[in-house]
Amino acid sequence: MSYNTVAPYTLSPDGTHYILDRPIEKSDSDDRDYRMIKLKNDLEALIIHDIETDKASAALDVHVGSMSDPINLLGLAHFCEHLLFMGTEKYPKENDYKEYLSKHSGHSNAYTSPEHTNYFFEVGEKHFEGALDRPLFDPSCTDRELHAVDSENKNNLQKDGRRLFELEKSLGNPNHPYNKFGTGNLKTLRDQPLKEGIDVREELLKFHERYYSANLMKLCVLGKEPLDVLARWVVEKFSAVRNKSLPIPVAEGNLLTENELLRTTFAKPVKDIRVLNFVFPFPDPTPLFKTKPHQYLSHLIGHKGKGSILSLLKKAGLIDDIDAVGYTAAIGSGFFKIEVDLTEEGLKRYEEIVKVVFQYIDMLKKEGIKKWIFDENAQLSAIHFRFKDKSTASNYTSHVSNSMQRPCPREWVLSVSYLNREYDPAQIEHALDCLRKDRFTLMVVGKQLEGLDQKEKWYGTEYSVKKIGDGLLKDLENLPANSELRLPEPNDFIPANFDVHKQTNVTPLKRPTLIKNTQLTRIWHKKDDTFWVPKANLYFFFKSPLAYVTPLHCVKTRLYVELVIDALTEYSHAAEVAGLWYSVWNETEGFSIMVQGFNDKVHVLLETIVTLMKNFKVDSQRFQLVKEQLQRDYYNSLLTEPYNSAIYYHTYLTQEVMWTSEEKLEVLKFVTAEDIQSFYPQLLSNLHVEAMVHGNMSKDQALRVTKLVEDILLPKPLITSQLTRHRSLLLPENEQLVHRRQVFDEKNVNSAIEYYIEVGNLLDKWTRVRLSLLAHIAREPCFNQLRTKEQLGYIVFSGVREHAGIIGLCFIVQGIKDTVYLENRTEAFLLKLQSVIEDMSEEEYQKRIQSLITTKLEKDKNLRQESHRYWQIIRSGYYDFDRVDQDVAELPTVTKSSLLTFFKEVVHPSSKTRKLSIHLYSQNPPPPPKTQDLFNCLQSHPLTSDIDMQDLHNYLEVKSFGSLDSSETEEILRKFLVERVKADETEMEELVESVSKAFFAANNSTDNKSKKTVNGVAEDDKDSSEKERDDTILSKRNTIIDDLILFKSKMLLGPAPAPVVPFEILRSREDGSKL
Repeated sequence: MSYNTVAPYTLSPDGTHYILDRPIEKSDSDDRDYRMIKLKNDLEALIIHDIETDKASAALDVHVGSMSDPINLLGLAHFCEHLLFMGTEKYPKENDYKEYLSKHSGHSNAYTSPEHTNYFFEVGEKHFEGALDRPLFDPSCTDRELHAVDSENKNNLQKDGRRLFELEKSLGNPNHPYNKFGTGNLKTLRDQPLKEGIDVREELLKFHERYYSANLMKLCVLGKEPLDVLARWVVEKFSAVRNKSLPIPVAEGNLLTENELLRTTFAKPVKDIRVLNFVFPFPDPTPLFKTKPHQYLSHLIGHKGKGSILSLLKKAGLIDDIDAVGYTAAIGSGFFKIEVDLTEEGLKRYEEIVKVVFQYIDMLKKEGIKKWIFDENAQLSAIHFRFKDKSTASNYTSHVSNSMQRPCPREWVLSVSYLNREYDPAQIEHALDCLRKDRFTLMVVGKQLEGLDQKEKWYGTEYSVKKIGDGLLKDLENLPANSELRLPEPNDFIPANFDVHKQTNVTPLKRPTLIKNTQLTRIWHKKDDTFWVPKANLYFFFKSPLAYVTPLHCVKTRLYVELVIDALTEYSHAAEVAGLWYSVWNETEGFSIMVQGFNDKVHVLLETIVTLMKNFKVDSQRFQLVKEQLQRDYYNSLLTEPYNSAIYYHTYLTQEVMWTSEEKLEVLKFVTAEDIQSFYPQLLSNLHVEAMVHGNMSKDQALRVTKLVEDILLPKPLITSQLTRHRSLLLPENEQLVHRRQVFDEKNVNSAIEYYIEVGNLLDKWTRVRLSLLAHIAREPCFNQLRTKEQLGYIVFSGVREHAGIIGLCFIVQGIKDTVYLENRTEAFLLKLQSVIEDMSEEEYQKRIQSLITTKLEKDKNLRQESHRYWQIIRSGYYDFDRVDQDVAELPTVTKSSLLTFFKEVVHPSSKTRKLSIHLYSQNPPPPPKTQDLFNCLQSHPLTSDIDMQDLHNYLEVKSFGSLDSSETEEILRKFLVERVKADETEMEELVESVSKAFFAANNSTDNKSKKTVNGVAEDDKDSSEKERDDTILSKRNTIIDDLILFKSKMLLGPAPAPVVPFEILRSREDGSKL
């Protein structure tokens, strides 16, 4: 089928392009102007004029992805994505383009999916035209970006979502390209092509030539300029893109054939998760944009209210959650997936769950298609579209450019994914008929599964596949009706009142106002004066001394919160469907509630939550299941990414009070249902409540809704001394500290560090502003040096880190290299950072200041974002609503010389500041790249195809293999082979020569034979000071922290957060009037 859609275009007045002669259908709350145009090369572009935006953006979606990879070059589309942003015609030098964006408060990114490649960027709105430029391939970057792709793949190896998705694809029709490995790695993009004599860069150019055509591209641009100006820029910059009149790549065949259906896959995850997945072959939903039959089914099967699959099986103690979704997997083919989160008992009795799911499907077929259900969903979809929030510029253009590829009338590209336009019971019935008992697959995922006899090729996931038993299939054909399963009731949460009394010529207030401040309650309020939508966001923080005083109290509070959430599921699902969301979570000083959505019903949901919390009855069965889930959550937190663990242990070392996951796991086992029943009334008995009401609610409504909470809970107030906040621990003066620990996940090949320099007082504007400017300047060169050039890892981050009262500069790096090496290369970058600043012209320096000012003054995109910003300021304990304005006023006064002095005194590695680095080192580091290259070369030779990788690695590790020159390498190789390969002298010499030649070719020996390298950094590329240091050895000035508890006991406390201005001032409106 073709996805091209004929649209009514007319020639523009200047004759350079065509303009859609119909208005773009947009949300009522969308104040932007739109114009769809088509260039003469058949490239379609949506132009967006946003007079309020402070960021401009463009996104280009190309209708080709990893499914089009050649079978012998898996990951080529993804590799193409990486290289296309390395240079442009206007900025041909590597990194020039990203540096331009960084200078002007911008950034870029891209993604590759099975059928799409999407490129997007955003930049300060005044610098948009300079960022619109066509990309180039940069041959000098090819090898490095190969390693970047490989690093990205290694970063994903232990992620269950990736692993299970790849497994699911691999078990589909082997003749369909959907099952291709899309990320790519060194094996698919370097080693295998090298064996086959394939020039990868040449194939990249062929791939680009074959698929990158103007008629397969959709462009979305968003800027502050008038539509005519934006259209002119698009014509000027994109008309030269060649139109090759290519057809959209469409794969033939079924995603699942009879050979793959009626099978159960059993798979072992990395984390302790338990899942049962149903997958049905399903019509491609994309062309059915008017009727959306898949949404009708998703709504019912994934419903969580009374009479639902979840309600029945949750009571039986078999499942915790359920979701259902129909989606396009490839053009013309789709899947309908039902995903069930299992309890421990549910994993054992998964076949019972299968039967209940099909009982529900049978009930739907018996009940027939209900127009009122479609109408209700259509009504809710229309409401959500009518009051759709704005998002960040690049998120929006990326989404819209992809949406433009849909086969719908061009005027519907914004609304196509939202609106249900036509009721077609026949289409829904056909979709329902696709959920057949003889055409589905199952996947059972659990850490406890044994006897798995296969491993997935790319991620190594253990699994086995069995035919679904005849007994189960027979039972499915003879299922009795289940009276406990029924259709949902009409939704009482659908909002009816959308009145907003919008005022004109109103200057928005910059902060909420304190409208009540007693010993018990502190209430903040701000009537929405920016977005004028019928929504409200309610935040409550309940401070309780009991919530975190010991690990046991912490665990009890968490269990209580989780049990409340569990009990609310049936009730809250209808609210969520209707656009009301809530969250309840515990914190180190208490617990919080957030309710947000349409203000018409927001108070109803809040009242229900608080009433349940006050009158909660602990169900012993649900307690055991929630406790077991919490146990898994604590355990799974230990299996997080290494860089997250580094951040976690940094936080632990620098916080006055923090209980670890291990400590919480230890006490959790002793907690009973009776403990929670007796604990939570004590938790609620003495509180301080801080609340914020922001949105389409008046001051009186805010006071009423907070009084409602007070009247339900009836707590006694805390005494003043109990209101003091937790404090940070100060690092010892002039200390260089390192804490090293293993990555918990023994199979994770990645290591990580967080390198942190404690700089000073958070409230010291002079320090804060200079540090933020320094971090802003360092961000792009840090990423370019450590990730792009040195390829230290896929994750590289730098920025300001704030603790209570303390501020510092941190660097985070995650990759396969040793943590000591990562630390030393981070310090090497800091040495170079001084020259980066020194070499800046004054004009360049001023641009950086202006870029940071633009970033700090970036507008909130929606009410939710504005609320979150205010609440973060309130919860910080400083109530410093004017900080951004103060910092922006201070920034232009910071001279380059004063910034350099600041850098030398507090950041430079030779300075006497406090430094803490956390090292998470892998238990399973991969062999060095050169060892891997040599192993691949040995495997390709018949005499050495059975060489063991670990044997090779162990042998080379003691020989300093990575730093040897070519003659030394050949000699080491000869000695290794003589001991292991039976061959005469002539054969041995031929073998050594053949393997050496292949090895040096893989390592670009022509350019690098004479360069001695350490971890991939050429010695000739180092300055004289770097050549003298050994980056594999930790500096002796570092002190190793072994006993964390002992170390913390000796640290001094920093100041506790306190208001920077008296509350009385914050009771006044910004216009000076009293409330």
